[in-house]
Amino acid sequence: MYINEQYTMYKLAYHFITKLDYDVLYVSEQEHEIWLEQHEGSKSTVIRFTTKGFDWKNHLKKDIALVFQKVKAMKKLLQAKTINIHNIYISEHTPVDDWEILKKPMQLNEKKPTMMNVYYLSKRNSESSYDDEMDRITKAIEMDLPAIELEDTSLDEQEKEEQLSYYKTYVKQRVVNFKEQAQAVFSFGKPRFTYILLVICISLFLWMEVSGGSDNTNTLIEFGAKYNPAMIEDGQWWRIISSMFLHIGFLHLAMNMIAVYYLGALVERIFGSWRFLVIYFLAGIGGGIASFAFSPSIAAGASGALFGLFGALLFFGLHNRRIFFQTMGTNVLILIGINVVFGLVVPQIDNGAHLGGLVTGFIASAIVHLPKHRERFKQLAACMVYIILIFSIIQYGFSNNLNDQVYHVMQMERLIGQEDYHTVVSQGEQALNSEGDLDAAILFHRSYAYIQLNQPQEAIEDLEKSIELDTSLPQAFHNLAILYDNRGERNKAEAIIKKGYQKHPDDPDIKSLYEQIIGNAPN
Repeated sequence: MYINEQYTMYKLAYHFITKLDYDVLYVSEQEHEIWLEQHEGSKSTVIRFTTKGFDWKNHLKKDIALVFQKVKAMKKLLQAKTINIHNIYISEHTPVDDWEILKKPMQLNEKKPTMMNVYYLSKRNSESSYDDEMDRITKAIEMDLPAIELEDTSLDEQEKEEQLSYYKTYVKQRVVNFKEQAQAVFSFGKPRFTYILLVICISLFLWMEVSGGSDNTNTLIEFGAKYNPAMIEDGQWWRIISSMFLHIGFLHLAMNMIAVYYLGALVERIFGSWRFLVIYFLAGIGGGIASFAFSPSIAAGASGALFGLFGALLFFGLHNRRIFFQTMGTNVLILIGINVVFGLVVPQIDNGAHLGGLVTGFIASAIVHLPKHRERFKQLAACMVYIILIFSIIQYGFSNNLNDQVYHVMQMERLIGQEDYHTVVSQGEQALNSEGDLDAAILFHRSYAYIQLNQPQEAIEDLEKSIELDTSLPQAFHNLAILYDNRGERNKAEAIIKKGYQKHPDDPDIKSLYEQIIGNAPN
């Protein structure tokens, strides 16, 4: 009777769910099948139960091919390197022709191999064949199964129907519970702070635009961009936070604000507003500190905090793997991969901030954890890891900056703006002993300091060396020609301004000085 097949299928499914910790993927009464899955490491085990019966081997073979197709379509959900399918048919009769060849293990040869074993629970031929199939299933899954008879006589029809009703309700409720859980996960919080952050960033951008331009270096520094010399020399560490709200140019703002709108809203709905805010700021600080350590250039933007939101989604996926991959997991991983590779390929992108934000965002998520989850020891450990990591990166950042010529050039420019020329000279000595290929720029800046200190001979020596190393600085030719002319060395002045004009014929200062020294306009 058909009730016996139903009873066996649902009782087996109930056992796999309650005793072997399988998840319900799919239940269909119309198609008479139940799909279960268990994920362990890189392997996914899929159990497919069905009460469909087949008269001929070819019909069974077509159904097996259909199962392979369905699993192939579910690979995005399963996210395993290896998929093992146990395809279990429960029917009172078997195909009439020679079908048992289909019991041999099958494999779908693709990048992610999919293997299938077929079992046919039927008592048409003999009691022993049913028992043999149950033994095959038990050995394959390496777990004991309950003794279930296809024609269980220990229960009368009414009792069996009551039991079947209970098993059906339980299995279906697991599907309902999963849907409710997924819905609850994405509606814990409302994106309040996300919209506040958008307003702050856009408002500051507009203010910068009317105050000198968001891509103007002086304006960026004035508004609080990450500026390593001010942080190291003056202790202006608040720039790590202020730089999170500044953006350089409209395209930079637009890209980051679109990301904040979507990513921020999603993370705030999952974690709740206060957890989201903690993650956003801790990730932004982590990204800013990483930028300080690995990139001496002026920087601004919410990228570190945004990558921290990616880290938060990875943390969520670690604890809700099935929901994660069923909804957004693959897209999140692809986006992270694209951004990391893009950052490595394009030198202007601050990859330190991106990766720093990603890592510290993940750690920050572990500190606050998911709503209704408390693991105090792990949360405390995550907090300690965050603190140690931040201080370690800061320590490395001091060493890396002080040994980088880019930092020293920026500091020399800053000191020139403050008219602290004696310190510029000493800074130049340190810079020339640091790593880098900016000797020409360092010598030029130091020559300017010597000029202001009325030390023309030292200025001439630095400018001669600077031009020897690099002829791309027109101001070096300009200043050296003036120094020669002031000392009465007319021939040297004429020679250097002619050379300067050959290298930089379109520079207006070079043209003007050429006319003064040579006495006529250049041809």
